[in-house]
Amino acid sequence: MSREITINPVTRIEGHGKITIYLADDGSVADAKFHVTQLRGFEKFAEGRPFHEMPSLMARICGICPVSHLIASAKACDALLGVRIPPTAAALRRVMNLAQIAQSHALSFFYLSAPDLLLGMDSDPSQRNLFGMLAANPQLARDGVTLRQTGQQIIEILGGKRIHPGWLVPGGVSEPLSAEKRDRILAMLPNAIAITQQAIHWFKSILPRFSEEISVFANFPTLHMGLVDRRGNLETYDGYLRIVDADGNVVEDRMTPEDYLDLIEEAVEPHSFLKSPYYKPRGYTDGMLRVGPLSRLLVADQISTPLANAELQAFRQIPERQSSFYYHLARLIEMLYAWEEIQRVLKTSDILSEHVRAYAEPNAFEGVGISEAPRGTLMHHYKIDKNGLITYVNLVIATGHNNLAMNAGVKQVAQRFVHGDRLSEGMLNRVEAVIRTFDPCLSCSTHAIGQMPLHIQLVAPNGEVLDEIAR
Repeated sequence: MSREITINPVTRIEGHGKITIYLADDGSVADAKFHVTQLRGFEKFAEGRPFHEMPSLMARICGICPVSHLIASAKACDALLGVRIPPTAAALRRVMNLAQIAQSHALSFFYLSAPDLLLGMDSDPSQRNLFGMLAANPQLARDGVTLRQTGQQIIEILGGKRIHPGWLVPGGVSEPLSAEKRDRILAMLPNAIAITQQAIHWFKSILPRFSEEISVFANFPTLHMGLVDRRGNLETYDGYLRIVDADGNVVEDRMTPEDYLDLIEEAVEPHSFLKSPYYKPRGYTDGMLRVGPLSRLLVADQISTPLANAELQAFRQIPERQSSFYYHLARLIEMLYAWEEIQRVLKTSDILSEHVRAYAEPNAFEGVGISEAPRGTLMHHYKIDKNGLITYVNLVIATGHNNLAMNAGVKQVAQRFVHGDRLSEGMLNRVEAVIRTFDPCLSCSTHAIGQMPLHIQLVAPNGEVLDEIAR
């Protein structure tokens, strides 16, 4: 019997990864690792580029969440310019970021995870997908498509296209919002709110079926990090970093983007190209962090919109809300918040102002931009020379913050469900499913540091290895 079980690739996630389960002599699980096997080099090949190109360049890191990188990058460039962008520009950026969060959450919940939730973890894998879900519950599948489409359409209306819009620029946005575009967006929102409320009701109704998964899906104490506004409310565009422990005690509060190096250190493990950030004062690995929608609900005092805040209060009554299984519910609550908040922002009196960009030359040699991406806190840190050319880039990606917790979660689930003497597909699907709760975006997140093992093969169409290099 093999002493290892390899799940390659992990399915229904964004990017390429695999899981290795290591078995003891008696067939029980001794350890498990989540390997991220792709490598991106954006931190290095951005060097030498003019800083004002960075938002558009950084958006190319990912086609799933380009807006998230546009936001964080533009904010880092604002810091280089040393300007306060016009309030209307900040409001419009907020709307686009919320639309990005909503459409990405819809993709994660309905397209990637709902097949497990609707059909069951042990269901036929040939049917456990969006098409099987469409056959079993056509309305649920259509609702997922509608919600993702709504978020994408809002991005397109604002930025001119759904993927890699060039509308976010250093100093603000490139053009103001028209009344016609505002009204088109507002017309979509009541239906999106109603559908999201229905999805929350449906998810809560199926929770009793998953009590065993809830108990072991990365269900352990960690720190949680996210942005809050000056009142302690949930924040996604701009605010202060807050870190709380598993009991809800505030560990760090009102930390600014420039403080991130005092909070976060990054480690490298030989089994993955994904860095492992951790809370620096507690060390590696006691400083294990989680970020993303679950963590944002756990760090916030309130949500500023009424429907989502009511759901937050109900969420706080859940005893096992530390379980990463509840990332699914947190995504739905954040989607509800996004639609409500977009509606509120678009009804403000100055949203159609034509003053949407501040112009300046660089006034600082270093800038940090932080915002909340769908998967959690996203950090862009740039340095420039006297000519405005990039000399240094550090990207701390949301998925990376969750790396230690994902690995611990894979081990926890494997030890509960997997035994080498009686394997089943459903057992292994649960190991994959705990990764899906985090909704990792691996193409965003792999920015290696140091000297890591590397093995590259050039393979012909017939499978012949023509050349290879290893480090």
